[in-house]
This record gives sequence, C-alpha cells and structure tokens, in this order.
Amino acid sequence: MPELPEVETVRRGLERHLVGRRVERVEVGRERVVRRTSREALIDGLTGTTVTAAERRGKYLLLPLDSADALMIHLRMSGQVLLADGGADRPKHTHVVMHLDDGREAWFVDPRTFGEVVVYDPANIDVELPGVASLGVDPIADEFPREQLRRIVRSTSKALKPLLLDQTAIAGVGNIYADESLHRARLRPDRPANSIDAAATWRLHAAIVDILSDAIEAGGATLGDAQYVGLMGEGGSYQDDHRVYARAGERCSTCGRGWIRRTVSGGRSTHFCGWCQR
Repeated sequence: MPELPEVETVRRGLERHLVGRRVERVEVGRERVVRRTSREALIDGLTGTTVTAAERRGKYLLLPLDSADALMIHLRMSGQVLLADGGADRPKHTHVVMHLDDGREAWFVDPRTFGEVVVYDPANIDVELPGVASLGVDPIADEFPREQLRRIVRSTSKALKPLLLDQTAIAGVGNIYADESLHRARLRPDRPANSIDAAATWRLHAAIVDILSDAIEAGGATLGDAQYVGLMGEGGSYQDDHRVYARAGERCSTCGRGWIRRTVSGGRSTHFCGWCQR
C-alpha cells in the first residue's frame, strides 16, 4: 500500500499539473471505486469544477474544488493516479477518467479495486469521511513536536509497531516506514510503547521525520510489484535505502553483526535486526 511518502509524491504532482484545471467531463467504469456514494454523485460533483489545491492527510489525497466541495482519492493497496494526453491508451484497470480543459486526462487506475474516489462536503467531513476526520497527527503536514510523540507513547502499552500503524495516532505511516523508523531508532517493534524513555522517544521522533522526508525526496518506494508510481508514471527509489524492510535473511547493514528477521503479527509482516533493536 502506498504510504505517506508515496502519496505525498502524487500530491506534489497533482499540485503542479492538476491545480487550476477545469474538469470538463468524467467517466466512471467499475462502481466499486465510488461505492461510498455513486457513479452519478462523482460525475455530477466533478463535472464543470476547477481543482483549487492539492492537499494530503495521512494516506488520503484531498483536492478542494471551486464548488466548495472537495475530491478525496484513497489509493489503498494498488491505486494509481496518472496524467496522460487525451486519447492515450488506458491501462486495463482504469476506473475513473477526468477529461481536463487542456486536453489531458487524469486517470484513477486500481487493479484490486480497494481504492476510492469521492466528492464530499468538507463542512460535513465527520459524517461523510469519518476515516479522514479521525486521523491522528501527520508527521509531515502538521506541527509534530517531540513532546507530542512522547504523550502518544506514554498513553498506551500497545507494542510500538502496531502503534505506529494506528492511523488515529500517527497518520500516514505503514509497514515500510514503521519498520525502517524503528530500526533507525534501535527499538524492537514488539516493545510496549510506554516502556521507552525520553531519549528513545526522541530517537524515534527523529527517525520518523527524517525517514519520511528522505523517502519523499526519493519519490517514495516502488517495490517489485511496481504498483506504486507517481503521477507521470515514474517509480520511486527509496527501496534502495531500506535497511530492514523486505531484507529478511540478510546481514544487517547497520551493525554488521545481526541478521534481519521477519515475523508476522496480526497478518502484517515485520522486519527488524535483533542485534540493533532492543
């Protein structure tokens, strides 16, 4: 699933290429991607509107429109937002097409159809998009002082890895960046959050912010399935900098002594070095 750096990379592409563009016409294929409302609601809500900004909360893309509504796009497992010339050959699983006033098309492509495209009223977000309304702090888009993370970890005995994946606590971090952040902070993923001291919390805070920032600058991470790409179809390169994620069985490149281990908890894979991370 694309995480904060990947979604932020798409957001930056949308900010450059889609903001200020008028949506002349909309096509909706498979209705599963508009299941929260309907095909007609998306077409009616987008047609004739102009995109005025490109924003992000956690893993959600939020695009305000000049109609006072906004467009939400959630990529989930395999979604892509692509920009192409009008009339270009579309990928097989293109479910939404926005025809723009400059002759180009914006596509929402999603082979697994877990993603969503929704027009909503920002004033009613608690009801229409409760998942967005309940998001916790965004480490990149929001103010994120170290003391805030200290309050979060002290408030629960939940293990660190599930806490980092809890979108109501910290928005945007998923499997990749949780594993990489905990490794850089030298913390075991199964350690109770409220058991770490202030110094460990500061290390974790720095790791989260620095790794997310570095990954954004690298255009995110495109893994072997190549499902994540940016707006123009370009892949990211942060996978080349992974220290633990998807490196099970390899010698740890940080300490040179331990081996990267992979465990599964709650159906989610976790990668860590037993020597570095205590």
